[in-house]
Amino acid sequence: MLAGALTWYNNGAGRRSWHRRWYPLVNGGAAAVVLAAAAASGLTAGDLGLRRDRLRAGLWLGAVAAAPVAAAYAVAVVVPAARPPLRDNRVTGLTGRQLCYQVLVRIPAGTVGWEETAFRGALHAALCRVLPRPAAIAAGGAVFGIWHIRPTAEALRGNGLANGPGARAAAVAAVAGGTAAAGALLSVLRDRSGSLAAPAAVHLAANCLGPLAAALSTRLERD
Repeated sequence: MLAGALTWYNNGAGRRSWHRRWYPLVNGGAAAVVLAAAAASGLTAGDLGLRRDRLRAGLWLGAVAAAPVAAAYAVAVVVPAARPPLRDNRVTGLTGRQLCYQVLVRIPAGTVGWEETAFRGALHAALCRVLPRPAAIAAGGAVFGIWHIRPTAEALRGNGLANGPGARAAAVAAVAGGTAAAGALLSVLRDRSGSLAAPAAVHLAANCLGPLAAALSTRLERD
């Protein structure tokens, strides 16, 4: 049931203007609801990756795993031939203040905190109750991939990529598949460390450094 609710939430409610306007607050509230429901179902802090004694291990593993992500963005910014994949029309038009809001508030609170609580926290723990751990990781990754269908389609449309129904469907499927694999990897990090801090650190690096790299590469190309 939780998997179905999450799939609907991002691909259905995520289209609404009120959701876009109040994104961090709405998703923060959703995270609180999910945690309350998880606790009511008997899931513990350890099940959800929220034990304080595992925080240090989670931060350490997360930092190690996030380092290659940060390095890849740095290389893409410095090497001109590697900059084209960074181009994003959703970022290039932002002012400095708007960019700061994205990387300091909207993404950490509205995206990373919410998605890690929902997927690597509650959903992963719930799936592990009824499935062997490898199957739970794969199933959680698949739901995470489906979760990103609408945002991917909107990003492609906004950047004028994969024009045409067939090309766009193929691109969305490819990105959803890659996101599913990434979601499974994040679940492995959560299991290895026993803490949501590990996947959250990698998720933050990927989602926050992306807009910063896009903005910086655009400025370098203009100069």
